[in-house]
Amino acid sequence: MEIGAQHVAKLEPFLLMSKAAKGAAAAKLIQDATSAPGVFVFGELLEQPNIQELAENEHHSRFYSLLQLFAYKTYADYIQHKDALPPLNDAQTIKLKQLSLVSLAQSSRVLSYDELLRVLDMPTVRELEDLIIDAIYLDVVRGKLDQKEGQFEVEYTMGRDLEPEKLEQLLLSLQNWASTTSAVLATLDQKLAELSARSVTAKKEKEQYDKAYQATLKEVADKQKEARNANKPPTFTGRTGVTAAGMAELARERERQQQREREKAKENEDDKDSMDIDEPAEASKGKGRKPSTSDASLRQQRKRNRF
Repeated sequence: MEIGAQHVAKLEPFLLMSKAAKGAAAAKLIQDATSAPGVFVFGELLEQPNIQELAENEHHSRFYSLLQLFAYKTYADYIQHKDALPPLNDAQTIKLKQLSLVSLAQSSRVLSYDELLRVLDMPTVRELEDLIIDAIYLDVVRGKLDQKEGQFEVEYTMGRDLEPEKLEQLLLSLQNWASTTSAVLATLDQKLAELSARSVTAKKEKEQYDKAYQATLKEVADKQKEARNANKPPTFTGRTGVTAAGMAELARERERQQQREREKAKENEDDKDSMDIDEPAEASKGKGRKPSTSDASLRQQRKRNRF
């Protein structure tokens, strides 16, 4: 159950009784409702016809004012108009001070002990802390007592009844809040759209950068490969790229080359043989005479040619 919701349920018996209570009985009903434990909202009771009739009753109008005090006002208002209101019993006094604590907590999240002691007319800090602790147990407020700093830190409060004349002010506040919220949401949507556009642009730029980076890496790798291939000696793979007709022509060319070499070798041998045959004749013609220097040189040259 949400905070303050049980207080509405505890008002139900008094709403039922108000349908039959008139005059003094209605005044007594107000006294009982404002003293009852756990009853902290009174707006619906104020709207009951028999209760509203008390506002025009000379003898009981102050009880209607007392119910308005518990619905909308604070303990400080009671002190200010004390003479026009019925006296409060202890239960009513404590409840009105707890409702005053709710009103203060709605306007500030941090309440100093000094302020609370003054506004709630509490004699000691100990009694003030007891009042706050009881309010926390009753789900009137939620928060934390900070004795070191001398303050009450508010976390949440129940809602009090709203005065009819303050309804337009509340509606205006809600409209201002709605306008501010709409402006904030529009600004957030614009920022989100800008961030989304930046994200798309950054993604495209990254893709282009990665593509250029990979292309550069490939270009460098290709150049390094070409450099290595240029410095590497050629290797014979067994493939000449020559057709069968080309191979046959090469074979014939080799045969012709070999034939020319054989013919040349044969001619050289014939020249040697002719030289060997002429040499003895010349030797016999010159028998009994001293060989000339030219003959000796010729013979030496022939020996060198023989070897």
